[in-house]
Amino acid sequence: MHSSDSVPVRVRVLPHGEGLPLPAYATDGAAGMDAVSAEDVTLAPGARHAVATGLSVAIPAGYEIQVRPRSGLALKRGISVPNTPGTIDSDYRGEVKVILINHGAEPFEIRRGDRIAQLVLAPVTRASWMEVDELDATERGEGGFGSTGGVAALGN
Repeated sequence: MHSSDSVPVRVRVLPHGEGLPLPAYATDGAAGMDAVSAEDVTLAPGARHAVATGLSVAIPAGYEIQVRPRSGLALKRGISVPNTPGTIDSDYRGEVKVILINHGAEPFEIRRGDRIAQLVLAPVTRASWMEVDELDATERGEGGFGSTGGVAALGN
């Protein structure tokens, strides 16, 4: 169950976004809001494009909007967000664009109004670095990529 408290995010509809729906949750249990394209574009196999949404936003301080792929597009057509999750910072005021990439074998047509990505409003915790001479020891230690096993193809 989601919190009944919502965080207001100011949104400005740009001229080429007029008539399009604002990002919205498809179901009561959805974590992400579906964002739609404000342009027609064809993505060739291997191509990337920053797809216009026709929106700019004022995200409250202490939050970000994460841009995530739509699972159906990723599975069925190989369409994804290459910098997943993309981040829209709270101090950005330009147009929200969604970088899409076509990992599929066929060109993919995006039409104005097509749902292209999910937007997730998320709190941000800011880090402060504390420089030390040594780090505490752990069972894993300096074991890097693949060191915890569980993948037969890696031999572990």
